[in-house]
Amino acid sequence: MNKTIAVTGAAGYVGSILVGRLLDAGYRVKAVDRFFFGLNTLGRYLDHPGLELKTIDIRDVTPRDLEDCWAVIDLAALSNDPSAELDPALTWEINEKGRIDLARSARSAGVERYVFSGSCSVYGAGGRADLSEDSALRPLTAYARAAATAEEAIRGMNRPGFATVALRNATMFGLSPRMRFDLVVNVMTLSAFETGQIVVTGGGQQRRPLVHVQDAARAFICALEACDRGIGGQVFNIGLANFRMNELSEVVSKAIPAPVQVQFTPGGADKRDYSVKFDRAREALGFSASVGIAEGVIEIYRALMANQVERGLITKTVAWYSHIIQMQRLWNFGLEARSLAGSKVEPDPSLAARQVAIAAAVSKNSSGGQAARTAAALIGIIGMIGGVEPDPSEEYFGLAERIPRLAGALEATLAGVI
Repeated sequence: MNKTIAVTGAAGYVGSILVGRLLDAGYRVKAVDRFFFGLNTLGRYLDHPGLELKTIDIRDVTPRDLEDCWAVIDLAALSNDPSAELDPALTWEINEKGRIDLARSARSAGVERYVFSGSCSVYGAGGRADLSEDSALRPLTAYARAAATAEEAIRGMNRPGFATVALRNATMFGLSPRMRFDLVVNVMTLSAFETGQIVVTGGGQQRRPLVHVQDAARAFICALEACDRGIGGQVFNIGLANFRMNELSEVVSKAIPAPVQVQFTPGGADKRDYSVKFDRAREALGFSASVGIAEGVIEIYRALMANQVERGLITKTVAWYSHIIQMQRLWNFGLEARSLAGSKVEPDPSLAARQVAIAAAVSKNSSGGQAARTAAALIGIIGMIGGVEPDPSEEYFGLAERIPRLAGALEATLAGVI
């Protein structure tokens, strides 16, 4: 096939699956990401001859970066409502302006097909059941508002030679190389595994559409390849089915092969409540979701039992983004310190992403807790000041083993700036 697809957010929850599916289908893939979650999420495909890694923020992508691409699948965004609320201005800059600018760059580069990853959260407090793609949008959060605005702008760019399609994804669940335990089914499963309990807030009557992450990845390929059938400019709801939270907790608890207690609490300020129809995707894309909730729960539970899935800070999007923001502040402080010290070492912006990866590696030391993350921050700031990159390989996860390397990095730093 040999056509090149640029996938932004390639190392993320969906991207780390989609990249593999595209390569297996014979496409070449340009994986565009900041890789704040590390490279290991792309696993066995890292050495694939059809994979090109491009470490870049979508806000910095130019037409030249995409000029050899036949299509773009844009997954890059601050990835859910709570994380987007951390910094609404940054959410607008990335999720709205950044994604619109990215589509313009793709169009200028001669890209022929563009698939935008949106969200069913744009329906907000949807009111009636079974919302279609033509239903009114009522976005309630910065994330949803940015998704709605970017989607409208990018669909409006559709024209002969540049087909644009938008997918409004349901809330996802299931196992992924870049695991997330801030998604409702995944959270319930983890809670059942760790505590034997599932807590449902807000009374449990809120409705949500759900879709397995593998099905979502497959939907993007369906949309990409269906452009030949004249679907440019259209939008599609992507999901399996709609559930109330109390119904969902029952499905999850029954799928767990151990006793689970479900508790309901009246609190919670989340006003989102919607259910949507998926007919258009089935009819126009030939797509139907196939992986059920229980299947997704079982695969996660088995991976947890076998200790095959990460469940630390990096799997909670809001906490991890907060950590990244902290690391960015350290990076900025490091640049200022370098300047004051008159360092002659040329700054390397790519160090910032790698230092975050180091922090992720150290935070896997479950016995280290906050001390491990503090040590990671110290290691990061030393590397940022002096242009020294400590080795984040797995054999150095333990804090005790890292002390000599920390000392070595400090010595090299002092030699460079004093």
